[in-house]
Amino acid sequence: MDMFTSVDFWAAVGQIILIDILLGGDNAVVIALACRSLPPAQRTRGILWGTAGAIVLRVLLIFFALTLLAIPFIKLVGGALLLWIGAKLLLPDHGDGHGNIAASDKLWGAVKTVIVADFVMSLDNVLAIAGAAEGAGHGNTMPLVVFGLLVSIPIIVWGSQLVVKLMDRYPVIIAVGGMLLGWIAGTMAVSDPALAAWVPTLPADGPGSPDVVPRVHYAAGVAGALLVFAAGRWLAARAAAARAPMPQVEGVVAAGPTLIKRVAVAVDGSPGAEKALRRALALRDDVRCGTDLEVHLVNVQRPLPSDVTRFIAGRTVEDYQRERGELALAPARAVAAAAGARVHEHRHVGEPGAVLSEAARALGCDLIVMGARGLGSHTAALIGSVTQGTIAHANVPVLVVK
Repeated sequence: MDMFTSVDFWAAVGQIILIDILLGGDNAVVIALACRSLPPAQRTRGILWGTAGAIVLRVLLIFFALTLLAIPFIKLVGGALLLWIGAKLLLPDHGDGHGNIAASDKLWGAVKTVIVADFVMSLDNVLAIAGAAEGAGHGNTMPLVVFGLLVSIPIIVWGSQLVVKLMDRYPVIIAVGGMLLGWIAGTMAVSDPALAAWVPTLPADGPGSPDVVPRVHYAAGVAGALLVFAAGRWLAARAAAARAPMPQVEGVVAAGPTLIKRVAVAVDGSPGAEKALRRALALRDDVRCGTDLEVHLVNVQRPLPSDVTRFIAGRTVEDYQRERGELALAPARAVAAAAGARVHEHRHVGEPGAVLSEAARALGCDLIVMGARGLGSHTAALIGSVTQGTIAHANVPVLVVK
């Protein structure tokens, strides 16, 4: 029971929960989609059995991972992998492949899909959780792992939509999570048995290898976090440069007396999107527009990661994204109806900035209106900004509403 009064124990539990939420989001989507085709009476049972199997499998994998971490040089390799995983976490996934394993309409078929998918997708989770637990377990490693998983996995499974919305609305969570992986990578690497002759240590409080001197431990963690941040920014800059179109001069609508006949409004169900729509509707009173202004609501769903789509049939993924698009459009539709405005709705899947710009171009829109997400400059540069992407791709003015 002493472990429940330990600050290190609860810090490690918090790390495990955050890691599992960030890296287990794809697993949650697989669980939801794999059980989607089950009859309603069996759906909850499929989620429960699949989740239980995934927890047992995860605990076994982490047990073996913790055993392997005692071998010299394994922590160095694991730390390098975590640095890469952390940097990649900060980049959007543009996977668009459809799965070759269909969502089953049979209970045990769905459970098998969940367990197989979790096994294939668990390397990052297992490695990160093992590193967090090993770094703060002090003899209570496995109870720590089990407790952290029991708390975090239900949050992922039943709160997956909330988790997705939070990460979409507050993407700084993803940046913090990536830097947390960098911290764990640094502290894991510096405690590798192969470095024992060069890294100063202090006697451990409990059984196991000596602990690294706290100053070295913290310095390695900070270095790992900063390395992930720098690598993430560099990779994001490269990705943005690769996606950026050639500068366009033809067809750019000049500001001033140009008549605005059609407006594209980016809609994602957020308060910012609602503000953008209200601002677009207010343009009907502008002398440059008029009451016959056409308003087009454009919702763009990001593609599901390839880790998800390879386990789920394409039709199931399409239905899921259609439903999410409908949920995002519903509040905007209500705002337009209350204002007595007729709007046109469009749903797309792809990279939001590029797809929104292309949709506006195809519709012949003279203006794009969108809400700002309120990212700081560092966060926007690190994880990318839909606003920045839209401005980079658009050949018409972009009005950003804060």
